[in-house]
Amino acid sequence: MENLQSIKQRFEIIGNDVKLNRALEKAIQVAATDISVLVTGESGVGKESIPKIIHSLSHRKHNKYIAVNCGAIPEGTIDSELFGHEKGSFTGATQTRSGYFEEADGGTIFLDEVGELPLTTQVRLLRVLENGEFLKVGSSQVQKTDVRIVAATNINMLEAIRKEKFREDLYYRLSTVEIHLPALREREEDINLLFRKFASDFGRKYKMPTIRLDEEAMALLQHYRWPGNIRQLRNVAEQISVLEKDRNITARVLRSYLPADAGAANLPAVVAQQRREGDFSNEREILYKVLFDMKADLNDLKKLTLELLKHDNAQKVQDENKQLIRKIYGDADEVVEEEEAAIAVLPALRAEQEYAKHPSPGPAEDKYHFAEEIQEEETLSLQDKEIELIKKALERNRGKRKAAASELGISERTLYRKIKQYDL
Repeated sequence: MENLQSIKQRFEIIGNDVKLNRALEKAIQVAATDISVLVTGESGVGKESIPKIIHSLSHRKHNKYIAVNCGAIPEGTIDSELFGHEKGSFTGATQTRSGYFEEADGGTIFLDEVGELPLTTQVRLLRVLENGEFLKVGSSQVQKTDVRIVAATNINMLEAIRKEKFREDLYYRLSTVEIHLPALREREEDINLLFRKFASDFGRKYKMPTIRLDEEAMALLQHYRWPGNIRQLRNVAEQISVLEKDRNITARVLRSYLPADAGAANLPAVVAQQRREGDFSNEREILYKVLFDMKADLNDLKKLTLELLKHDNAQKVQDENKQLIRKIYGDADEVVEEEEAAIAVLPALRAEQEYAKHPSPGPAEDKYHFAEEIQEEETLSLQDKEIELIKKALERNRGKRKAAASELGISERTLYRKIKQYDL
Protein backbone atom coordinates (compact mmCIF):
# COMPACT_ATOMS: atom_id res chain seq x y z
CA MET A 1 0.00 0.00 0.00
CA GLU A 2 1.33 3.44 -0.91
CA ASN A 3 2.02 5.88 1.89
CA LEU A 4 0.37 9.26 2.33
CA GLN A 5 3.23 11.34 0.95
CA SER A 6 3.52 9.33 -2.25
CA ILE A 7 -0.24 9.64 -2.81
CA LYS A 8 -0.01 13.44 -2.44
CA GLN A 9 2.81 13.61 -4.98
CA ARG A 10 1.07 11.29 -7.42
CA PHE A 11 -2.22 13.22 -7.38
CA GLU A 12 -0.63 16.67 -6.86
CA ILE A 13 -2.34 17.28 -3.54
CA ILE A 14 -0.80 20.20 -1.65
CA GLY A 15 -1.09 20.66 2.11
CA ASN A 16 -0.39 19.19 5.51
CA ASP A 17 -3.62 20.00 7.34
CA VAL A 18 -4.66 17.33 9.85
CA LYS A 19 -8.24 17.06 8.51
CA LEU A 20 -6.99 16.77 4.93
CA ASN A 21 -4.52 14.05 5.91
CA ARG A 22 -7.25 12.14 7.76
CA ALA A 23 -9.52 12.23 4.67
CA LEU A 24 -6.70 10.89 2.46
CA GLU A 25 -5.85 8.15 4.96
CA LYS A 26 -9.49 6.99 4.97
CA ALA A 27 -9.48 6.88 1.15
CA ILE A 28 -6.32 4.73 1.17
CA GLN A 29 -7.79 2.37 3.80
CA VAL A 30 -11.11 1.73 2.00
CA ALA A 31 -9.60 1.45 -1.49
CA ALA A 32 -8.92 -2.30 -1.20
CA THR A 33 -12.58 -3.04 -0.39
CA ASP A 34 -15.71 -2.76 -2.56
CA ILE A 35 -17.82 -0.75 -0.11
CA SER A 36 -19.51 2.42 -1.33
CA VAL A 37 -18.08 5.79 -0.29
CA LEU A 38 -19.70 9.22 0.04
CA VAL A 39 -17.37 12.24 -0.25
CA THR A 40 -18.72 15.44 1.32
CA GLY A 41 -17.47 19.01 1.40
CA GLU A 42 -18.10 22.46 -0.04
CA SER A 43 -17.90 23.18 -3.75
CA GLY A 44 -14.33 23.62 -4.94
CA VAL A 45 -12.50 21.66 -2.20
CA GLY A 46 -11.27 18.96 -4.60
CA LYS A 47 -13.70 16.11 -3.93
CA GLU A 48 -12.96 14.61 -7.36
CA SER A 49 -9.48 13.54 -6.16
CA ILE A 50 -10.81 11.03 -3.62
CA PRO A 51 -12.56 8.61 -6.08
CA LYS A 52 -9.47 8.69 -8.32
CA ILE A 53 -7.28 7.68 -5.37
CA ILE A 54 -9.72 4.92 -4.36
CA HIS A 55 -9.92 3.52 -7.90
CA SER A 56 -6.15 3.62 -8.49
CA LEU A 57 -5.44 1.70 -5.27
CA SER A 58 -8.21 -0.90 -5.73
CA HIS A 59 -8.23 -4.24 -7.52
CA ARG A 60 -10.41 -2.54 -10.19
CA LYS A 61 -7.65 -0.16 -11.28
CA HIS A 62 -7.18 -1.90 -14.67
CA ASN A 63 -10.90 -1.53 -15.50
CA LYS A 64 -12.87 1.58 -16.42
CA TYR A 65 -13.26 4.63 -14.22
CA ILE A 66 -16.24 6.80 -15.24
CA ALA A 67 -17.06 10.16 -13.62
CA VAL A 68 -20.63 11.43 -13.99
CA ASN A 69 -21.82 14.92 -13.03
CA CYS A 70 -25.41 14.18 -11.99
CA GLY A 71 -26.29 17.88 -11.72
CA ALA A 72 -25.33 18.55 -15.34
CA ILE A 73 -27.62 15.92 -16.92
CA PRO A 74 -31.26 16.94 -17.62
CA GLU A 75 -33.83 15.07 -15.52
CA GLY A 76 -35.54 13.66 -18.60
CA THR A 77 -32.42 11.91 -19.90
CA ILE A 78 -30.48 10.96 -16.76
CA ASP A 79 -32.00 7.44 -16.53
CA SER A 80 -30.96 6.81 -20.12
CA GLU A 81 -27.44 8.13 -19.46
CA LEU A 82 -26.92 5.99 -16.37
CA PHE A 83 -28.73 2.78 -17.32
CA GLY A 84 -29.05 2.93 -21.13
CA HIS A 85 -32.17 2.58 -23.29
CA GLU A 86 -33.74 0.35 -25.92
CA LYS A 87 -34.42 1.46 -29.46
CA GLY A 88 -37.78 3.24 -29.74
CA SER A 89 -38.22 3.58 -25.96
CA PHE A 90 -38.75 7.35 -26.36
CA THR A 91 -38.69 10.01 -29.06
CA GLY A 92 -35.19 10.22 -30.49
CA ALA A 93 -34.12 6.74 -29.33
CA THR A 94 -33.12 5.55 -32.82
CA GLN A 95 -30.88 2.78 -31.52
CA THR A 96 -30.11 0.79 -28.39
CA ARG A 97 -27.60 2.48 -26.11
CA SER A 98 -25.52 1.25 -23.16
CA GLY A 99 -25.52 3.35 -19.99
CA TYR A 100 -22.64 4.23 -17.70
CA PHE A 101 -23.36 1.35 -15.32
CA GLU A 102 -23.10 -1.14 -18.16
CA GLU A 103 -19.94 0.48 -19.53
CA ALA A 104 -18.26 0.62 -16.10
CA ASP A 105 -18.88 -3.08 -15.34
CA GLY A 106 -15.93 -4.33 -13.31
CA GLY A 107 -14.68 -0.80 -12.63
CA THR A 108 -15.58 2.29 -10.63
CA ILE A 109 -18.25 4.90 -11.25
CA PHE A 110 -18.04 8.34 -9.60
CA LEU A 111 -21.40 10.10 -9.14
CA ASP A 112 -20.63 13.77 -8.53
CA GLU A 113 -23.43 15.98 -7.14
CA VAL A 114 -25.43 12.87 -6.29
CA GLY A 115 -27.81 14.98 -4.21
CA GLU A 116 -29.22 16.41 -7.45
CA LEU A 117 -30.56 13.04 -8.66
CA PRO A 118 -34.36 12.89 -9.24
CA LEU A 119 -36.27 10.64 -6.83
CA THR A 120 -37.19 8.17 -9.60
CA THR A 121 -33.52 7.75 -10.51
CA GLN A 122 -32.66 7.32 -6.82
CA VAL A 123 -34.92 4.24 -6.74
CA ARG A 124 -33.03 2.72 -9.70
CA LEU A 125 -29.67 3.52 -8.09
CA LEU A 126 -30.74 1.90 -4.82
CA ARG A 127 -31.47 -1.34 -6.68
CA VAL A 128 -27.98 -1.31 -8.21
CA LEU A 129 -26.43 -0.81 -4.78
CA GLU A 130 -28.49 -3.60 -3.22
CA ASN A 131 -28.06 -6.38 -5.78
CA GLY A 132 -26.25 -4.98 -8.82
CA GLU A 133 -29.39 -5.16 -11.00
CA PHE A 134 -30.79 -2.53 -13.36
CA LEU A 135 -33.22 -2.12 -16.24
CA LYS A 136 -32.59 -0.17 -19.41
CA VAL A 137 -35.20 2.46 -20.20
CA GLY A 138 -37.91 0.74 -22.25
CA SER A 139 -36.70 -2.77 -21.41
CA SER A 140 -38.12 -5.50 -19.16
CA GLN A 141 -34.94 -7.56 -19.11
CA VAL A 142 -32.97 -7.35 -15.86
CA GLN A 143 -29.22 -6.83 -16.34
CA LYS A 144 -26.41 -7.25 -13.85
CA THR A 145 -23.39 -5.03 -13.27
CA ASP A 146 -20.41 -5.17 -10.91
CA VAL A 147 -19.35 -1.62 -10.17
CA ARG A 148 -17.80 0.22 -7.23
CA ILE A 149 -19.79 3.39 -6.53
CA VAL A 150 -18.18 6.50 -5.08
CA ALA A 151 -20.51 9.50 -4.73
CA ALA A 152 -19.91 13.12 -3.80
CA THR A 153 -22.12 16.02 -2.72
CA ASN A 154 -21.79 19.57 -1.43
CA ILE A 155 -25.29 19.73 0.08
CA ASN A 156 -26.46 18.82 3.58
CA MET A 157 -27.83 15.33 2.95
CA LEU A 158 -29.69 15.06 6.26
CA GLU A 159 -31.48 18.32 5.46
CA ALA A 160 -32.32 17.01 1.97
CA ILE A 161 -33.75 13.84 3.56
CA ARG A 162 -35.84 15.93 5.96
CA LYS A 163 -37.26 17.88 3.01
CA GLU A 164 -37.93 14.57 1.18
CA LYS A 165 -35.59 15.48 -1.69
CA PHE A 166 -33.32 12.49 -1.06
CA ARG A 167 -34.15 8.94 0.00
CA GLU A 168 -32.92 8.02 3.47
CA ASP A 169 -32.29 4.37 2.56
CA LEU A 170 -30.17 5.42 -0.43
CA TYR A 171 -28.15 7.82 1.74
CA TYR A 172 -27.21 5.05 4.16
CA ARG A 173 -26.32 2.73 1.26
CA LEU A 174 -24.05 5.35 -0.30
CA SER A 175 -22.40 6.49 2.93
CA THR A 176 -21.07 3.17 4.19
CA VAL A 177 -17.90 5.20 4.62
CA GLU A 178 -18.12 9.00 4.58
CA ILE A 179 -15.04 11.07 3.78
CA HIS A 180 -15.25 14.80 4.52
CA LEU A 181 -12.87 17.27 2.89
CA PRO A 182 -12.33 20.51 4.88
CA ALA A 183 -12.98 23.95 3.39
CA LEU A 184 -9.90 25.98 2.40
CA ARG A 185 -10.52 28.55 5.19
CA GLU A 186 -10.08 25.65 7.67
CA ARG A 187 -6.61 24.99 6.20
CA GLU A 188 -4.97 28.39 6.74
CA GLU A 189 -1.43 27.00 6.77
CA ASP A 190 -1.98 25.39 3.35
CA ILE A 191 -3.26 28.51 1.52
CA ASN A 192 0.14 30.06 0.80
CA LEU A 193 1.55 26.68 -0.29
CA LEU A 194 -1.30 26.22 -2.76
CA PHE A 195 -0.99 29.77 -4.11
CA ARG A 196 2.74 29.38 -4.72
CA LYS A 197 2.12 26.08 -6.54
CA PHE A 198 -0.53 27.67 -8.77
CA ALA A 199 1.64 30.75 -9.42
CA SER A 200 4.56 28.53 -10.45
CA ASP A 201 2.37 26.42 -12.76
CA PHE A 202 0.90 29.48 -14.51
CA GLY A 203 4.32 31.11 -14.81
CA ARG A 204 5.53 28.08 -16.78
CA LYS A 205 2.29 27.78 -18.75
CA TYR A 206 2.33 31.41 -19.96
CA LYS A 207 6.14 31.65 -20.12
CA MET A 208 6.25 34.53 -17.64
CA PRO A 209 8.15 35.13 -14.36
CA THR A 210 6.36 33.67 -11.34
CA ILE A 211 4.41 36.21 -9.28
CA ARG A 212 5.34 36.71 -5.63
CA LEU A 213 3.36 38.15 -2.72
CA ASP A 214 4.72 40.55 -0.11
CA GLU A 215 4.09 39.84 3.61
CA GLU A 216 0.95 41.97 3.80
CA ALA A 217 -0.50 40.27 0.72
CA MET A 218 0.30 36.85 2.17
CA ALA A 219 -1.54 37.77 5.38
CA LEU A 220 -4.55 38.94 3.38
CA LEU A 221 -4.47 35.74 1.34
CA GLN A 222 -4.39 33.61 4.49
CA HIS A 223 -7.23 35.38 6.31
CA TYR A 224 -9.65 35.70 3.41
CA ARG A 225 -12.57 33.26 3.77
CA TRP A 226 -12.38 31.79 0.19
CA PRO A 227 -16.05 30.90 -0.42
CA GLY A 228 -15.04 29.22 -3.70
CA ASN A 229 -12.25 27.28 -1.95
CA ILE A 230 -9.32 25.88 -4.00
CA ARG A 231 -11.10 26.56 -7.29
CA GLN A 232 -11.36 30.28 -6.44
CA LEU A 233 -7.74 30.44 -5.21
CA ARG A 234 -6.51 28.91 -8.47
CA ASN A 235 -8.62 31.33 -10.50
CA VAL A 236 -7.18 34.35 -8.62
CA ALA A 237 -3.61 33.08 -9.09
CA GLU A 238 -4.20 32.68 -12.85
CA GLN A 239 -5.75 36.14 -13.24
CA ILE A 240 -2.87 37.86 -11.45
CA SER A 241 -0.28 35.82 -13.36
CA VAL A 242 -1.72 36.91 -16.70
CA LEU A 243 -2.73 40.53 -16.00
CA GLU A 244 -0.08 42.01 -13.69
CA LYS A 245 3.13 43.35 -15.23
CA ASP A 246 4.80 43.91 -11.88
CA ARG A 247 5.47 40.39 -10.58
CA ASN A 248 5.76 41.54 -6.94
CA ILE A 249 2.17 41.63 -5.71
CA THR A 250 1.11 43.93 -2.88
CA ALA A 251 -1.97 43.60 -0.67
CA ARG A 252 -3.62 46.49 -2.56
CA VAL A 253 -3.23 44.67 -5.88
CA LEU A 254 -4.39 41.34 -4.42
CA ARG A 255 -7.44 42.99 -2.84
CA SER A 256 -8.55 44.22 -6.27
CA TYR A 257 -8.91 40.57 -7.39
CA LEU A 258 -11.03 39.57 -4.39
CA PRO A 259 -14.74 40.30 -3.82
CA ALA A 260 -15.65 43.48 -1.95
CA ASP A 261 -15.86 41.76 1.45
CA ALA A 262 -12.17 40.75 1.37
CA GLY A 263 -11.25 43.26 4.06
CA ALA A 264 -13.82 41.81 6.47
CA ALA A 265 -13.07 38.21 5.55
CA ASN A 266 -12.73 36.41 8.85
CA LEU A 267 -13.55 39.19 11.33
CA PRO A 268 -15.79 38.26 14.26
CA ALA A 269 -19.49 38.44 13.54
CA VAL A 270 -20.01 41.08 16.25
CA VAL A 271 -18.01 43.65 14.20
CA ALA A 272 -20.19 43.11 11.14
CA GLN A 273 -23.27 43.28 13.35
CA GLN A 274 -22.22 46.65 14.79
CA ARG A 275 -21.84 48.01 11.28
CA ARG A 276 -25.31 46.81 10.33
CA GLU A 277 -26.83 48.29 13.47
CA GLY A 278 -25.32 51.67 12.64
CA ASP A 279 -26.65 51.53 9.10
CA PHE A 280 -30.23 50.88 10.17
CA SER A 281 -30.49 52.77 13.47
CA ASN A 282 -32.56 55.58 11.94
CA GLU A 283 -35.01 53.15 10.32
CA ARG A 284 -35.38 51.30 13.64
CA GLU A 285 -36.21 54.55 15.49
CA ILE A 286 -38.85 55.37 12.89
CA LEU A 287 -40.35 51.88 13.20
CA TYR A 288 -40.51 52.15 17.00
CA LYS A 289 -42.25 55.53 16.73
CA VAL A 290 -44.83 54.13 14.32
CA LEU A 291 -45.50 51.15 16.60
CA PHE A 292 -45.90 53.38 19.67
CA ASP A 293 -48.28 55.67 17.77
CA MET A 294 -50.35 52.67 16.66
CA LYS A 295 -50.47 51.40 20.25
CA ALA A 296 -51.71 54.79 21.47
CA ASP A 297 -54.37 54.90 18.74
CA LEU A 298 -55.55 51.39 19.62
CA ASN A 299 -55.83 52.38 23.29
CA ASP A 300 -57.97 55.35 22.21
CA LEU A 301 -60.12 52.93 20.21
CA LYS A 302 -60.65 50.74 23.29
CA LYS A 303 -61.50 53.67 25.54
CA LEU A 304 -63.98 55.09 23.03
CA THR A 305 -65.67 51.69 22.63
CA LEU A 306 -66.11 51.22 26.37
CA GLU A 307 -67.26 54.81 26.90
CA LEU A 308 -69.91 54.57 24.23
CA LEU A 309 -71.05 51.14 25.44
CA LYS A 310 -71.81 52.76 28.79
CA HIS A 311 -74.26 55.03 27.00
CA ASP A 312 -75.66 52.15 24.91
CA ASN A 313 -74.93 53.78 21.53
CA ALA A 314 -73.78 50.82 19.40
CA GLN A 315 -74.19 52.61 16.05
CA LYS A 316 -72.06 55.50 17.19
CA VAL A 317 -69.46 52.97 18.45
CA GLN A 318 -69.19 51.42 15.00
CA ASP A 319 -68.98 54.79 13.19
CA GLU A 320 -66.33 56.19 15.53
CA ASN A 321 -64.31 52.98 15.45
CA LYS A 322 -64.29 52.88 11.64
CA GLN A 323 -62.90 56.43 11.57
CA LEU A 324 -60.17 55.48 14.05
CA ILE A 325 -59.26 52.35 12.08
CA ARG A 326 -58.85 54.32 8.88
CA LYS A 327 -56.75 56.85 10.77
CA ILE A 328 -54.47 54.06 12.04
CA TYR A 329 -54.20 51.91 8.90
CA GLY A 330 -54.92 54.37 6.10
CA ASP A 331 -56.78 52.98 3.08
CA ALA A 332 -55.36 49.43 3.15
CA ASP A 333 -58.56 47.60 2.14
CA GLU A 334 -57.57 44.20 3.57
CA VAL A 335 -56.76 45.57 7.04
CA VAL A 336 -59.75 47.92 7.12
CA GLU A 337 -62.12 45.12 6.08
CA GLU A 338 -60.71 42.82 8.77
CA GLU A 339 -61.04 45.42 11.52
CA GLU A 340 -64.49 46.54 10.37
CA ALA A 341 -65.57 42.89 10.43
CA ALA A 342 -64.47 42.68 14.05
CA ILE A 343 -66.53 45.81 14.82
CA ALA A 344 -69.54 44.31 13.06
CA VAL A 345 -69.38 41.24 15.29
CA LEU A 346 -69.06 43.39 18.44
CA PRO A 347 -72.82 43.95 19.03
CA ALA A 348 -73.44 40.19 18.73
CA LEU A 349 -70.63 39.46 21.15
CA ARG A 350 -71.97 42.08 23.54
CA ALA A 351 -75.47 40.60 23.41
CA GLU A 352 -74.14 37.07 23.90
CA GLN A 353 -72.07 38.10 26.93
CA GLU A 354 -74.88 40.14 28.45
CA TYR A 355 -77.33 37.28 28.03
CA ALA A 356 -74.90 34.87 29.71
CA LYS A 357 -74.61 37.16 32.72
CA HIS A 358 -78.22 38.44 32.79
CA PRO A 359 -80.62 35.80 31.41
CA SER A 360 -83.61 38.01 32.18
CA PRO A 361 -83.87 41.74 31.46
CA GLY A 362 -82.35 43.65 34.35
CA PRO A 363 -82.63 47.25 35.51
CA ALA A 364 -81.13 50.09 33.49
CA GLU A 365 -78.23 50.39 35.94
CA ASP A 366 -76.99 46.97 34.78
CA LYS A 367 -75.82 48.52 31.48
CA TYR A 368 -73.19 50.53 33.29
CA HIS A 369 -72.21 47.50 35.38
CA PHE A 370 -71.89 45.39 32.20
CA ALA A 371 -69.56 47.94 30.53
CA GLU A 372 -67.26 47.85 33.54
CA GLU A 373 -67.14 44.03 33.39
CA ILE A 374 -66.17 44.10 29.68
CA GLN A 375 -63.22 46.32 30.55
CA GLU A 376 -61.98 43.73 33.06
CA GLU A 377 -62.34 40.72 30.72
CA GLU A 378 -59.33 39.35 28.81
CA THR A 379 -59.20 39.51 25.02
CA LEU A 380 -59.16 35.72 24.98
CA SER A 381 -62.81 35.59 26.15
CA LEU A 382 -63.89 37.71 23.16
CA GLN A 383 -61.97 35.40 20.85
CA ASP A 384 -63.70 32.37 22.40
CA LYS A 385 -67.08 34.01 21.89
CA GLU A 386 -66.23 34.87 18.30
CA ILE A 387 -65.31 31.22 17.64
CA GLU A 388 -68.53 30.10 19.31
CA LEU A 389 -70.65 32.50 17.22
CA ILE A 390 -68.98 31.38 14.00
CA LYS A 391 -69.56 27.71 14.89
CA LYS A 392 -73.24 28.38 15.69
CA ALA A 393 -73.75 30.31 12.45
CA LEU A 394 -72.15 27.51 10.42
CA GLU A 395 -74.27 24.86 12.18
CA ARG A 396 -77.50 26.80 11.66
CA ASN A 397 -76.69 27.27 7.97
CA ARG A 398 -75.49 23.66 7.52
CA GLY A 399 -71.92 24.69 6.70
CA LYS A 400 -72.90 27.21 4.00
CA ARG A 401 -70.32 29.96 4.42
CA LYS A 402 -72.14 32.61 2.41
CA ALA A 403 -75.29 32.33 4.53
CA ALA A 404 -73.29 32.15 7.76
CA ALA A 405 -71.27 35.25 6.81
CA SER A 406 -74.49 37.12 6.02
CA GLU A 407 -75.93 36.18 9.41
CA LEU A 408 -72.76 37.34 11.20
CA GLY A 409 -72.65 40.59 9.22
CA ILE A 410 -69.21 39.98 7.72
CA SER A 411 -67.94 39.19 4.23
CA GLU A 412 -67.53 35.58 3.05
CA ARG A 413 -63.82 36.18 2.55
CA THR A 414 -63.41 37.40 6.14
CA LEU A 415 -65.34 34.36 7.41
CA TYR A 416 -63.04 32.07 5.42
CA ARG A 417 -59.99 33.71 7.02
CA LYS A 418 -61.52 33.34 10.47
CA ILE A 419 -62.22 29.63 9.83
CA LYS A 420 -58.62 29.15 8.74
CA GLN A 421 -57.27 31.24 11.63
CA TYR A 422 -59.17 29.31 14.29
CA ASP A 423 -58.81 25.96 12.49
CA LEU A 424 -62.56 25.34 12.51
